[in-house]
Amino acid sequence: MEVIRDNKIKNLKETLEKELSSTADLVDLDKIRVAYLGKKGSVTGLLKGMKDLSHEERKEFGKKVNELKSSVADTIEKKKAELKEKEIEAEIKTMPAFDITTPVDVAKGSYHPITLVQRQCETIFKSMGFTVEDYSEVVTDYECFESLNIPKHHPARDMQDTYYLENGQLLKSQTSAAQNAIIKKYGKSLVEKGTPIKAIFPGRCFRNEATDATHENTFFQMEGVMVDKDISISNLIYFMKTMLSEVFKKDIKVRLRPGFFPFVEPGFELDINCLICGGEGCPSCNRSGWLELCPCGMIHPEVLKEGGVDPEEYTGFAFGLGLTRLVMMKYGVKDIRDLNSGNLKALSQFTDDEV
Repeated sequence: MEVIRDNKIKNLKETLEKELSSTADLVDLDKIRVAYLGKKGSVTGLLKGMKDLSHEERKEFGKKVNELKSSVADTIEKKKAELKEKEIEAEIKTMPAFDITTPVDVAKGSYHPITLVQRQCETIFKSMGFTVEDYSEVVTDYECFESLNIPKHHPARDMQDTYYLENGQLLKSQTSAAQNAIIKKYGKSLVEKGTPIKAIFPGRCFRNEATDATHENTFFQMEGVMVDKDISISNLIYFMKTMLSEVFKKDIKVRLRPGFFPFVEPGFELDINCLICGGEGCPSCNRSGWLELCPCGMIHPEVLKEGGVDPEEYTGFAFGLGLTRLVMMKYGVKDIRDLNSGNLKALSQFTDDEV
């Protein structure tokens, strides 16, 4: 009986090899796979008579069938790879000849205006001693809220309609989500060497909100922090005015007005005089003559403490510069939605001369 079973296995292998040798199509190959390895396949069929075998015979025969099953699967996979390679080679042969010496008449591409302004801001802040950091777009609830003095069920969470993921993480709704990590990263150097924490971290943010000329559900910010002894709001104003003057190549009129953000105290909204209408009022500034550009303020003591920095000894400021809105002012873009539209006619007017 054992010889008969072994012959069945041997014959099945030989039959498979014959069928594969005459197969030149992936569809036919898949039919062969099902015929041998499917629920009603030939390999599975070998197991049907095992109930009549003794325990030792079942154990030995089952081992041989499993080895056969593995061997058949490997053989079919190798044939599949071989057929795919032949398909690619055949496709290459049918492709028209390509002359690499043919002149190319293609318009030169350019950087996106947000990329241009981001790089310009990075250069400006680097010249003032800031490091440029990078951070993930998918963050934890702790990073985006709890480390920023916004515990669970805090009403401030309603200020942002956040995109939550099934695993409990979320799409970053503000670049402030990186604050805790940056403060922890450079806090030791601050304490041991007296080196100020000076860092910016640009990034894309996401909020589920209605869109209009000045609001988008996907936008870019540039977070900035500075922590040291005796830092005040006047330091923040100096750095922001210096940056804006460099970006626009002229003095820019700004104003500070009180604003509530749980991670700063006191908190402010830094507005820029609308450069599209010259402060007269237009749809881009909601007819106010001012455009909200930069929520900012002095870092809340609880946020410093959470980052491992003693708020009794150190103070700092933080800002969330709206890069997308800065682009609107610099290039006179009247509708923020144009920047994410992918409209080449709108975007092709920008060049990389400033990069």
